[in-house]
Amino acid sequence: MKRVTAAGLVAFAAICTSPCSAQTPEQFYKGKQIELAIGYPPAGSNDIYARLLGRYLGKHIPGNPTIVPQNRPGAGSFLALAYVYNVAPKDGSVIGIGAPTAPLDEKLGTQGVRFKAAEFNWIGRIDSLINMVFLWHTAPVKTIEDAFKIESKLSGTGVGSTVAIYPTVMNNVLGTKFKLIMGYKGSSDAQLAVERGEVEGHSTSWTAVKVAHPDWRPEKKINVVVQFSVKRHPEMADVPTVVELAKTDEQRKILSAVVNAAEIGTAFFTTPGAPPDRVEALRRAFDATMKDPEFLAEAERLKLTVGPLTGEELQKVVAEVSTLTPELVEKVKAAYEMKK
Repeated sequence: MKRVTAAGLVAFAAICTSPCSAQTPEQFYKGKQIELAIGYPPAGSNDIYARLLGRYLGKHIPGNPTIVPQNRPGAGSFLALAYVYNVAPKDGSVIGIGAPTAPLDEKLGTQGVRFKAAEFNWIGRIDSLINMVFLWHTAPVKTIEDAFKIESKLSGTGVGSTVAIYPTVMNNVLGTKFKLIMGYKGSSDAQLAVERGEVEGHSTSWTAVKVAHPDWRPEKKINVVVQFSVKRHPEMADVPTVVELAKTDEQRKILSAVVNAAEIGTAFFTTPGAPPDRVEALRRAFDATMKDPEFLAEAERLKLTVGPLTGEELQKVVAEVSTLTPELVEKVKAAYEMKK
């Protein structure tokens, strides 16, 4: 009798679950909403990129779901990353964007990391993300050479953000004298602090400044003194990269490991454990969006650059962080430490 009952329960369970498991991506997404979890406050470059994607991605996903942006700022985007990894449904109904340094932060054991970056299903990247340091035109620091001699106050946000990480690494590895004034709600707020004279400069993405204040550099209101990338951005060909400033091979290796986050850039992911066919559908929809004429036209109007990377390529870039040697990891960890 027990065997019959057990067999009946198994058959009943199969009947109950088969319609769900047999759903195609189109059937699953039709009439649904996809949450786009944005690990940043409104109005910054990552928020602008994410909302731009949200306006076009749905029409390329089978079933044409509605994309609903949801800002989940905090801890340099670590709260949003933890939400997507630990809390969000594992069914492909939530996608997110967070700090491009997340894989390295995990490797370093940075405080607040509650996710495994390589276990996310990476959907695609809109563009690489080149950060830089700029100083207001009235600040004593005019060039990167000045930054080694004169202390300058930079507005900062969360400790896990590249806004704080990059200047800190420069101080520790190269000996610059940037002083971070933390507590600003986002890069947009931090840029306004520069304009108001509360601080002398800020470290953020080049895109964030171009979008929020397109007149600043052309009108020489700011001096961009360094960019955090391996190669110079075409629009900042006169600005040295942090890697160029390295004086030893060891410094070069540490700085290269840190700025490789630029390659991850404005990258989007969904939860671990999402059904493979839905991950595939999201990746192909992302690829199609990157070629959508309306998407590209709006990106150009917003002065956003588009240099996409597929989800499969992005997954490999994230996985490569695990190849860092323990010795190099310790040196990068020391470079991350913010002095009090």
